[in-house]
Amino acid sequence: MTEPIARPSRLALALCALIACLHAGDGRAQARPTAAEVAASRAADRSVSRPGDYIVAVVNQELVTAVEVEQRLRRIREEARRGGRSLPPDEQLRQEVVDGLIEERAILTFSREMGGKVDDAEIDRAVQVVASQNQLTVEQLRARLQAEGIDYGRFRTNLQDQLLVERTREREVYQRIRITDGDIDRLLEQQRAAATADVTVNLGQILVSVPEGASDAVVGERRARAEAALARVQRGEAFDAVAREISEDVNRLRGGEIGPRPSSRLPDLFVEATKGLKAGEIAPALVRSGAGFHVLKVIARDDATSAQLTQTRARHILLRPTARLTAEQAAARLADYKRQIESGRAKFEDLARQFSEDGSAAQGGELGWATPGMMVPEFEEAMARLPNGGVSDPVASRFGVHLIQVLERRQVAVDPKQLREQARNTLREQKFEAAYADWVSELRGRAYIEMREPPQ
Repeated sequence: MTEPIARPSRLALALCALIACLHAGDGRAQARPTAAEVAASRAADRSVSRPGDYIVAVVNQELVTAVEVEQRLRRIREEARRGGRSLPPDEQLRQEVVDGLIEERAILTFSREMGGKVDDAEIDRAVQVVASQNQLTVEQLRARLQAEGIDYGRFRTNLQDQLLVERTREREVYQRIRITDGDIDRLLEQQRAAATADVTVNLGQILVSVPEGASDAVVGERRARAEAALARVQRGEAFDAVAREISEDVNRLRGGEIGPRPSSRLPDLFVEATKGLKAGEIAPALVRSGAGFHVLKVIARDDATSAQLTQTRARHILLRPTARLTAEQAAARLADYKRQIESGRAKFEDLARQFSEDGSAAQGGELGWATPGMMVPEFEEAMARLPNGGVSDPVASRFGVHLIQVLERRQVAVDPKQLREQARNTLREQKFEAAYADWVSELRGRAYIEMREPPQ
């Protein structure tokens, strides 16, 4: 597996807060206080440098400040306004924000105690992602931060903390989640039942009616006639011809064809008897209903349970920013590669073998067939927009800067192993919030938390 396959399911969300802080009021990022500041007396409240700022809470060796709370409130309200969402009352919302910041501080100190680190290269790549998502270069981002009074060093520190918190949260919480084969079986059965209710099926039937109150002899004679019809179609006779000859229902002249209907509008007996049958197959046994005996055939089925998905075969050239190659320089170099490829002066695979800093370089950058969800979001979104043969503009991700080419696409059925893995992921996400709440509750129980009143 090459690195772009390692998709961070939640880590990308960590960048949202940093992106949003560019638009949150005055946007001034707050420096993380030191242990010495926390150890100071309550006079620290008066030492906070921002006018009107004060300490809201002390969490282990971290502070939550009033300015930080206000920034997050502004951001949440702005996002709600843009999305047309309602918010809880102000006091409840403020308490939720304070609780969230306390949780982040508790996780941050736990992460540091566990030796968690985010190296400079990872922060550089994350800064590049923030810049790209704001349609800026890193230098333009730095200039914008400076213009808005945000210290770049503090911005990087906040980003480092956010990445560390998210990484620790994923690792610790996912370790707590236990999913059994029985859990997966139950979810798949629920999904199949839901899908079956929406399936459109066109059935054919041969009905041998049984009069109400018929004697056992009449019922036996009617059953024998229906079994004879079933035997004929099983031997290969045309179902519609036998239906026209024998059937006693209103669709007889149409060869017994009932017509396409959602499964929810068909008798449960019919749905159960034809469950799992493909188009053209005949139910192996008679179906007994109040009307009589039925021979059933699946003429057509729009089966949502036989899911198809689009796989993409792509290749890429990856350049990793370093102290000697900035992200902007990497993007410019990849843009030049794109021009060479499109003008015919170079081949993508040759440039990949020569320059790509990924394990796929020896294969000309080929990544094989990728299923949706396998790539990091930035890579996958850019790949999805490309036609077959198309080459992207440079794409920044947490792994570096990519140039992507889509080779071909195909439709494939989801195999059972893949269905089970998708079900496992679904259950993991469903259980994440409860597991996270339990873990954070334990962290808060072990943490030193002191709430402060606003200074008079």
